[in-house]
Amino acid sequence: MNRTPHARRVIAAAALALALPLTLAACGDGDDDGKDKKDDRAAAGTPAGDGDSPASDGMSADEPFGKACATVPEDGAGSFDGMAEDPVATAASNNPALSTLVTAVKKAGLVDTLNTAKGITVFAPTNDAFAKIPKADLDKVLKDKQQLTKILTYHVVGRKLAPQQLENGSYATLEKSELTTAGSGEQYKVNDSANVVCGNVRTANATVHIVDTVLMPKK
Repeated sequence: MNRTPHARRVIAAAALALALPLTLAACGDGDDDGKDKKDDRAAAGTPAGDGDSPASDGMSADEPFGKACATVPEDGAGSFDGMAEDPVATAASNNPALSTLVTAVKKAGLVDTLNTAKGITVFAPTNDAFAKIPKADLDKVLKDKQQLTKILTYHVVGRKLAPQQLENGSYATLEKSELTTAGSGEQYKVNDSANVVCGNVRTANATVHIVDTVLMPKK
């Protein structure tokens, strides 16, 4: 059958109108498939991104370790959970084993400095550690704010140190000189003289490693 040019144009337009919805539907089906696959990956626990998410996101923090950790109260402000909620100087004030250190920090005027610092490590000497120093010498240091500040800031590193970083390290302190660490497992020493007796204690702004000897700057 012969058709006029006008009739042929009408038929072509009608065919295009019928084909267009089918094409769009096909594209829509493909998009839904991709979305379904993404949803399937999410349900299976596969990251939606490029797979570069840090492994630490799914890891729990290390627990405190060391023989002296057994003396920490199980609950209250002086417990591990309680100390984790307070900045480091406040947290230490709630631990009876660190009362001499807290007294020294107050005499040196370092409470605010330590409480407002971000992401630090404190090597905190116990009361027994301070007791190793002859009383006359300790009393003299406690009255000398400049020397006391020098000693206390030598116990502070300006970054958080995990136990693994204590295995063989050398770190600058706030006092501007360095201290060294060595060991493995749950046995670590600082400057070959102080033992970590309760390590990896968390506070709101610091990691605390409690030591059994007061650290002295070399200068």
